[in-house]
Amino acid sequence: MSLRDTDPAETRPKNRGEDVRLRLLESAIEVFGRHGFDGSSTRMLSHAAGVNLQAIPYYFGGKEGLYLAAADHIAERLRTLVGPVGARIAARLAASGSGDRLAPPEARGLLNELLATMAGVLVNEESASWARFIVSEQMQPTAAFERIYEKIMARLIEAARGLIGTILGEDPASEPVRLRAVSLMGQILVFRVAHAAVMRQLGWAEIGTREFAAIRQTLEQAVAAIAPARGVAATP
Repeated sequence: MSLRDTDPAETRPKNRGEDVRLRLLESAIEVFGRHGFDGSSTRMLSHAAGVNLQAIPYYFGGKEGLYLAAADHIAERLRTLVGPVGARIAARLAASGSGDRLAPPEARGLLNELLATMAGVLVNEESASWARFIVSEQMQPTAAFERIYEKIMARLIEAARGLIGTILGEDPASEPVRLRAVSLMGQILVFRVAHAAVMRQLGWAEIGTREFAAIRQTLEQAVAAIAPARGVAATP
């Protein structure tokens, strides 16, 4: 299934140069994700994109430039797909801090929306190559990780932290809230980074409408279960 909310015409290359550049980026994400930076030669990269070997230094200055541009491309695609929800939540949290109080029920609803949007992106096959690239960067972070983290990952986690903090009546910057936020994100990431195990365990052949509805229901149950630790009262 796909939750893309952009018009294909908006991302269609306008000339041959843009077409070559986009083909290199998309192929590079796949090749780097499977073989890592060191294991990917410029010949492999140009062959996968179906372009001349000299296209890499021409458009990106070399393999390292292409690698960083691939990270930027992933971040931009994620910002297009998930960013609007994250930005709306950030604006609502800012308004709450200025006096328009965000109540826990509304915060739960926004958190459900954020998680469902992220899950929709991750179960889309387009995200498979992104996931391999990002997981590689999680294991051995480089400047590419910093680009993806700062441009989209940190913003989504901060949005989740703000909502969880509102639900619990706790400081969103506190360690317990941060832990809850990253743990909740992990429940979504498993559908991509452990895709084979998920499909085998659930006996699914695909993630279609019915399967995605089940995923959403499970995420909503996790959000509904967010409550202060036993014996600890939430701040009024």
